[in-house]
Amino acid sequence: MRVAAIDQGTTSTRALVIDADGNWEIAASHRHGQHHPQPGWVEHDAEELIRNIRTCLTAAGDIDAIGLANQGESCLAWDAETKAPLSPVIVWQDARTHGSLSARPAADAQRSKAICGLPLDPYFSASKLAWLRQNMPSVRAAEAKGTLRLGTTDAFFLDRLAGVFATDCATASRTGLMDLATQEWSAELCALHGVPIECLPPIRAVDAGFGAIGGVPVRASIVDQQAALYGHNARRPGDCKITFGTGAFLLALTGSEPPTVEGLLPTLAWKRQGQPALFAVEGGVYDAGSALEWARRIGLFSTLDELGSFHGPSAISRGLVFVPALSGLAAPHWDRLAAPLFIGMDHTTDRRDMVRAVLEGIALLTVGLIEEASCAVSLGPTISIDGGVSQSAYFTQFLASAAGRAISVAPMHELTALGLAELCGQDVSRARMGGQTFTPAASVSGADLRTFATAVARAREWRS
Repeated sequence: MRVAAIDQGTTSTRALVIDADGNWEIAASHRHGQHHPQPGWVEHDAEELIRNIRTCLTAAGDIDAIGLANQGESCLAWDAETKAPLSPVIVWQDARTHGSLSARPAADAQRSKAICGLPLDPYFSASKLAWLRQNMPSVRAAEAKGTLRLGTTDAFFLDRLAGVFATDCATASRTGLMDLATQEWSAELCALHGVPIECLPPIRAVDAGFGAIGGVPVRASIVDQQAALYGHNARRPGDCKITFGTGAFLLALTGSEPPTVEGLLPTLAWKRQGQPALFAVEGGVYDAGSALEWARRIGLFSTLDELGSFHGPSAISRGLVFVPALSGLAAPHWDRLAAPLFIGMDHTTDRRDMVRAVLEGIALLTVGLIEEASCAVSLGPTISIDGGVSQSAYFTQFLASAAGRAISVAPMHELTALGLAELCGQDVSRARMGGQTFTPAASVSGADLRTFATAVARAREWRS
């Protein structure tokens, strides 16, 4: 069997093909536009994403099954009859609904936490879908006609390409509209946000089947970070992974009951057919790869090869700090008004020092996630990581030292696609062979951690 795993991410769409012997190849990768019509707004062109998925499937060649991963909280509106988008895709990074959510009474936030486990934050889909309904005449017209569909990007892709209007439990758990206990849409939360429940897709198990594209069955569909967790071979409570993509996202399995946690978020890891749902805690850094891309764009470095090693003491030990809050601060701070901050430069500071501080800032925000997760579940002895920045030996060693934990770098870097292929029924054991583990060294002190905490405090609520 040949499986095409389609990873439709924030910056690109990729197709990884895995055969029955566990051999894999990246068949295609296509970047798409990021649109910022106003400060704090982030959008994609839904038709461009559809074109890139189709192009990736064509490049995959003869295949027997398809797995689809989506961005999670990114969402849009479209027409049930024409399947045409009625809006741009509002991306998970988008903060346009911050003001309206901040104005809500505390009781609304408490009900949200009690039902879906999520705070009232523009990160999640609920307020974005409500914004589309409130602000786009095309959306209101479709609702009046009875043809409005609302949902995360996976539901749009599946409806358009496979003729199935559906989403999976894990993706639905990222909207702020699903009851975590029942794994069904919550009428109370839909009413709270002003999202018509009848416009949302039915919720299915991850491997329940989602139609076919060009005659090839779509066997699995799930949010990208949960697919990566599965790809990291997480199966027991305490198994933990961190994926460093556009953002950095930690997930740690907790078991068959929704976890109670402060700072981080309870989420559904996956629900397979005939099996109970498994839950996890999740925390994110909004800007990881995107912070590095910004640093590259302003000339701090040119290629990723420059990030592998640095000479001399760390930037943080010399008082040079970068807080990567270009999109605000996610868990456990939940501060969309936070701003990125460089502090501690002097006349000798050069671009190598500054890009080193960017790497360290990403790592130190990630350490905060690890500490919060360890309060919710007993983490295993090693945390597994993947993604672009994980290929920097300096970054990974610094993360291990700052966290005081062993960090394992996966042998192949497309763990989202690997998890998708396995959820489709493919044997991926060969792709997991190898890898490298970094153990803590005495290069990050308690004083360094306190210095970073002070810098984070100064970055908080700057945009207010």
